[in-house]
Amino acid sequence: MAETISPMEIDGNETLFPSSTDKGKRVFVAGNNSGNGKATPWVEKYRPQSLDDVAAHRDIISTIDRLTTENRLPHLLLYGPPGTGKTSTILAVARKLYGAQYHKMILELNASDDRGIDVVRQQIQDFASTQSLSFGAKASVKLVLLDEADAMTKDAQFALRRVIEKYTKSTRFALICNHVNKIIPALQSRCTRFRFAPLDEVHVTDRLKHVIKAEGLDVEDSGLAALVRLSNGDMRKALNILQSTHMASQQITEEAVYLCTGNPLPKDIEQISYWLLNEQFSESFKRIHEIKTRKGLALVDIVREVTMFVFKIKMPPDVRVQLINDLADIEYRLSFGCNDKLQLGSVIATFTRARSALVAAVK
Repeated sequence: MAETISPMEIDGNETLFPSSTDKGKRVFVAGNNSGNGKATPWVEKYRPQSLDDVAAHRDIISTIDRLTTENRLPHLLLYGPPGTGKTSTILAVARKLYGAQYHKMILELNASDDRGIDVVRQQIQDFASTQSLSFGAKASVKLVLLDEADAMTKDAQFALRRVIEKYTKSTRFALICNHVNKIIPALQSRCTRFRFAPLDEVHVTDRLKHVIKAEGLDVEDSGLAALVRLSNGDMRKALNILQSTHMASQQITEEAVYLCTGNPLPKDIEQISYWLLNEQFSESFKRIHEIKTRKGLALVDIVREVTMFVFKIKMPPDVRVQLINDLADIEYRLSFGCNDKLQLGSVIATFTRARSALVAAVK
């Protein structure tokens, strides 16, 4: 592959050929499962290698695939929760465009790199200002991948706006973020936006079964259901929990999964909910504090699971609304590091008020 200067105007003080040792430039390995298989995190080992391998979001994938095939790829803005396939999709696009040499054609920067205004003006501009020629028509443009773009400063985003316009002929930009509202409107308007929603249970289950079969794991149906439940549509989280549980236990059961992650078991939540709805304040406090200490449970996890349990209980709508609102306030306070014992007392007090309201409603 030969490189030449782009015919477009280039400032005289720019570096025409960026060094491969520049900070932020990632060299990817085109192989499928490189290195020691046991040492490789399954998140990377089973990362989709092509667009056909990406789980779910078939409407988005087919659109991007068609644009790539027709050599009409626009600037992209992919946003959504973590672990939904955004980065995997862009890397699969790069493999389709450039083949085995794709690591020479892309510049990847993520939140761990310095991405201030100077990086946009120098490093990204230096990379975009060179045009790589190849025997394939599709490889005529380079790709700049900005992962976690919502962590970029506003000044850097404003500087990037002009760079995107200036080097459109030779470079395509792909922005990936979790919160699209943190991307300035000027950048959003220059990109085609795709939202990656959390994966549904069917796609998470299918992908987990593929990994389980490939690794030869002993997984019970209850264990698989627990993995899907705890992942909340995050494929990366599901694979990490699966690998961690496998390292701790040869047989992956529901209990093993919950013990590995530190989440309260469903039976524990039922027991805690029973105490909250039936026991006196002091007795309920003592028992919940004891099980929390003995099993190493986090109060915030208990609050979240109990809230989900409240949805299943039959009670008057106004009581349910007030109860959930109070639990939401407690979770908010816990996120700021408030004292666990005080907040546990607040949880019990909230249920005590709800019980009084239920008794009054019956009368």
